[in-house]
Amino acid sequence: MKQVRIIGGGLAGCEAALFLAKHGFSVTLYDMKPEKYTEAHRADTLAELVCSNSFRSDSLANAVGLLKAEMRLLGSAVMEAADSTKIPAGSALAVDRAKFSGHLTEKVMNHPNIRFISKEVTEFDPDEPGVFTVLSPGPLVSKGLSVFLQKLTGEEHLNFYDAIAPIISRDSIDESKTFMASRYQKGGADYLNCPMDRKTYLSFYKELIEAETTKLHGFEKDRKLFEGCLPAEEIARRGEDALRFGPLKPVGLRHPETGEEFYAVVQLRKEDREGRYFNLVGFQTHLKQGEQRRVFRMIPGLEAAHFERYGSMHRNTFINSPELLNFDFSMKKYRNLFVAGQLSGVEGYLESAASGLIAAIFILFREKGMETSFFPEKTMLGGLSRHVSMPNAQFQPSNAIFAMVPAPEQRIRGGRRARREYLSIRALDSLKEYLTENPFLRQ
Repeated sequence: MKQVRIIGGGLAGCEAALFLAKHGFSVTLYDMKPEKYTEAHRADTLAELVCSNSFRSDSLANAVGLLKAEMRLLGSAVMEAADSTKIPAGSALAVDRAKFSGHLTEKVMNHPNIRFISKEVTEFDPDEPGVFTVLSPGPLVSKGLSVFLQKLTGEEHLNFYDAIAPIISRDSIDESKTFMASRYQKGGADYLNCPMDRKTYLSFYKELIEAETTKLHGFEKDRKLFEGCLPAEEIARRGEDALRFGPLKPVGLRHPETGEEFYAVVQLRKEDREGRYFNLVGFQTHLKQGEQRRVFRMIPGLEAAHFERYGSMHRNTFINSPELLNFDFSMKKYRNLFVAGQLSGVEGYLESAASGLIAAIFILFREKGMETSFFPEKTMLGGLSRHVSMPNAQFQPSNAIFAMVPAPEQRIRGGRRARREYLSIRALDSLKEYLTENPFLRQ
């Protein structure tokens, strides 16, 4: 039986493992949990979501919405798990964190073609005959594997930080000061909104930018912050109104009973299906825990907030992919070694899972003797492949964005939304044609 070794049981690793097992490969999946944990992980399950529980918009007017649609067409295990464990979140797709990871863990553990080994892998033979390897350890690469990876790639790691938002118990929130609504009334009234007037906002802003942050270790001093996951205090330091034009923007949020508009609005999103816990949207933070209690309790309705989880910040690691990877996420130097997940230079839950799916699909192509080129150019999956493999002297991780796909062939009337929807429909048509040409991918 065809052999695949997968190192890392996150979204990318689970996606690759389940796809390849479905197609008859013998998969050995390694993950160091539950024997050992990173500073950000807590659960003993695979595919743990350590940042938000949102998979973002489902709309085809959004790049990640297109990515999800493409993954569903390909039978993505991660999308199947997300759809099975989703909770109300307006026009976004959010999941019950525990049920989502539990769903994927059960699928992996019960598959007859997958053997799971709880072990920290610090080295392996990338040229082992007859064995494909998918390296998907996540952004928090262990010290041992990191040293090995530096030797393997011959490149210094790039590093950046993302940050985790606090989770609040709903029963500690004074809901008389809040209201339930989604922006522009899209979807249901799924977000709990904490409105601020100007005086309250300015007081909060002042305390936030002056609050004490955690002490950095020596290896953490050179910080490269990924723009899509900046700590709230870093955003605030960019100017008095930066938060109001970012995570606290009030546009599209009127009080449903009075119609009142506000100077700023803090949004909280459900963490679980039952709505027992909420996370502070956009409030990833590097503040000390005591400072989080002091400052975030200035938000109307959160004066007595109970923190089920404090925000935190941790190091992420990614390789200089354009120098090291091919379009199929395989390494240029080691053709049977594939890199997937955030280590490859994609950013976000869905993008990480998609990279695992892409790597798995090209392993299947390789096993069938079908050397092939990019995914269809017009697809978002093809865009991610190009992102990690095309020359780029200023390479940085990226979410799925419409800039990754070619522009429309003709002028599209109706503005930005119409153009984006056109690009999505075009991409899905292209992928459907690709699947017609390669029907075995639908198995």
